[in-house]
Amino acid sequence: MSTDTDIGILLGLAYGAFVEQMHADLGARGFDDLGRSYGYVFRVLADGDRSLSDLAALLEMTLPGAAKIVDEMEARGYVERHADRSDRRVKRLRLSPRGRAALRAARAFHRRFERRLADGPALRAALEAIAGEPPAGSAPRYVRPV
Repeated sequence: MSTDTDIGILLGLAYGAFVEQMHADLGARGFDDLGRSYGYVFRVLADGDRSLSDLAALLEMTLPGAAKIVDEMEARGYVERHADRSDRRVKRLRLSPRGRAALRAARAFHRRFERRLADGPALRAALEAIAGEPPAGSAPRYVRPV
C-alpha cells in the first residue's frame, strides 16, 4: 500500500478486512447467515430488551429499515419478540440463545484480533481518540448500519 493513501481510505480498507475476517471466523463457528447490519442490533440488544422504535432511534435509522433487519434476524433465530409487561400492544426485542451465542463468538473474535495487533493498546487508544467521546449525559453511541 502506498504511503500517500488517504488515511480515511486506509481506515475503511482496514475495517473492511476486519469485517471479512470476522465473518469468516463466525461462519466457521456455525453463524454463516449473519447479515451485514446484525452486529449493530446485537450490541444494542446486549444492553437489554428494546422496542423496535427504541432500536431504530438508537441506530439512527428508519422504523421500516429496523423492522426489516429484525424480521430477518428473527427468521434466522437470533432475535425473539415478546409482549411488553406494561403495554401489551408493544413488542419487546431480545437476543435469543442463538443471538447471545453469536454475540459471544463475535466478542471473542474481537479480543483475539486485538491481541494479534503488534501494539493493540496504542492502536485502541488512537482509535478512541479519533472516535471521540459522546457528550456527557447522552445515550450510548452505536455505529449505525450503512
